[in-house]
Amino acid sequence: MHGVGGTVGAILTAIFATTQVNSAGKDGVLRGNFGELGVELIAIAIAYAIAAVGTVIILKVIDATVGLRVKEEAELQGLDINEHGEEGYNSEFGDRPTQ
Repeated sequence: MHGVGGTVGAILTAIFATTQVNSAGKDGVLRGNFGELGVELIAIAIAYAIAAVGTVIILKVIDATVGLRVKEEAELQGLDINEHGEEGYNSEFGDRPTQ
């Protein structure tokens, strides 16, 4: 969600930017400055790269400490019953609770 909103916002900033609103800034695509779009696209690519590297680091740390997956037995049993001690959807799908 934040990535999509930030990407759209950065692109629209490059399109609609004007020095009438911010005299210290630059004009955007609608005022003839197509270079601003390139600057924003490079910034978006850098932000994506930083997010990807950070995500990989976080995943490696989690995998090394507690692991990324539950045990196979817990998967087969179902995480609702295994992690919380209750079944989540038995009445909606007509399943009978197991004793």
